[in-house]
Amino acid sequence: MPFDLLSNLSVTPSVLLILVLVAFVAGFIDAIAGGGGLLTTPALLTAGLPPHLVLGTNKLSSTFGSATAGYTFYRRKLFHPRQWKNALLGTLVGAFAGAGAAHYMPAEWLNKMLPVIVFACGLYLLFGGTPKAPLDSHAPIKRKWQLRQGLTLGFYDGVAGPGTGAFWTVSTLLLYPLDLVRASGVARSMNFVSNIAALTVFIASGQVDWLIGLSMGLAVMVGAFFGARTAIGGGARFIRPVFITIVLALTVRLAWQHWFGQA
Repeated sequence: MPFDLLSNLSVTPSVLLILVLVAFVAGFIDAIAGGGGLLTTPALLTAGLPPHLVLGTNKLSSTFGSATAGYTFYRRKLFHPRQWKNALLGTLVGAFAGAGAAHYMPAEWLNKMLPVIVFACGLYLLFGGTPKAPLDSHAPIKRKWQLRQGLTLGFYDGVAGPGTGAFWTVSTLLLYPLDLVRASGVARSMNFVSNIAALTVFIASGQVDWLIGLSMGLAVMVGAFFGARTAIGGGARFIRPVFITIVLALTVRLAWQHWFGQA
C-alpha cells in the first residue's frame, strides 16, 4: 500500500539521509539551471533501487522541486501562463505519451545523441552569449513554435528526462524575445507540467518508492525555493555560469554512461 511507508523502507536510514542531502543540492541547482537529475538519478541507482523504480521515484521527487521553483517565478511575475497555453498543452500531451512509451521504445540511439545535444547547449551560451532583453519587457510571445516545442520536450521528459530543463531554457532563448531569467521561469514551469504528467503514469504502473520519493521531494522543494530566489535575485549574470557548468557536467555524465557503458 502506498501509505504504508515505514514498512516498505528499501534503504537504510543512513542511505536515506544521504539521498535527502543530495536531493536538496539537486533542487537548488535545478531551480537555477536545470540538471538536478544529474545528481539524483545516479544517487538512486547507487542506493540499489531497480532502474524502473529509479525513474518513477526520481520523477516524484523532482515534481516537488519544479512545482516550488515554477510557483516562485510565477509569483514574481516572471512567467505568465496565458502567454504559454500552447506550450503547456503540448508539454502535457507529450509527457503522457513519452511516459507511456518508455517501456516499449528502444532509446539507445537517443542516449547516444544526448551528450552531443547537451554539449551544444553549453556551447551556445558559452560562445553565443545570452539575450539582453530587460526584465520589464512586454514583447509579445508568438505561439507558432510552442506546441511543437512542448510536444518534443514533454515527450523526451516522459521517456528519459536528463537535461530537460536545460533544453527548455536554451530553446526558449532561441525562439522567443526573453532574457535568461524569464527563460528559466518558463523552463521550470514546463518542467512541472511534464513531471506531473509522467509521474501519473509511473504511479499507475506501481513504479514509485513512496518513502524515498517523498523524503527526497521535500528536500528538493526546500532547495528549489532557495535556488529560485537566488536565480531571480542574481539575474543572468549569476545564472549563466551556473547553467554552463551544469550542462557541461551533464555532457560528461551522459557521455560516460551512454558512450562508454559506465553507470
